[in-house]
Amino acid sequence: QVQLVESGGGLVQTGGSLRLSCAASGNTFRLNAMGWYRQAPGKQRELVASITSGGSTNYADSVKGRFTISRDNAKNTVYLQMNSLKSEDTAVYYCNAKSIISVNYWGQGTQVTVST
Repeated sequence: QVQLVESGGGLVQTGGSLRLSCAASGNTFRLNAMGWYRQAPGKQRELVASITSGGSTNYADSVKGRFTISRDNAKNTVYLQMNSLKSEDTAVYYCNAKSIISVNYWGQGTQVTVST
């Protein structure tokens, strides 16, 4: 099993920045990709960004150029630096980790609210 603990959410004004962190514990040697998803009220959960153990990244078009995902493999931690935040970025952000056999693990979620 893998446990994911997120931190760093909160309230920020439009144009501001936040940094999310997600620390993995447990059977982390089985992990491959890690990433962030978000879910706004009334909408489906969507991929924000992901990063493989080798450092390859993938971003949703809506966040390209504003968000940066990074990973510290030694600490089993993934980060999401969010800049130039917009009201449409308001959502619950979930950390995700995929094992080498494609089992998905999820964090509890952290609220990000961008005020105008």
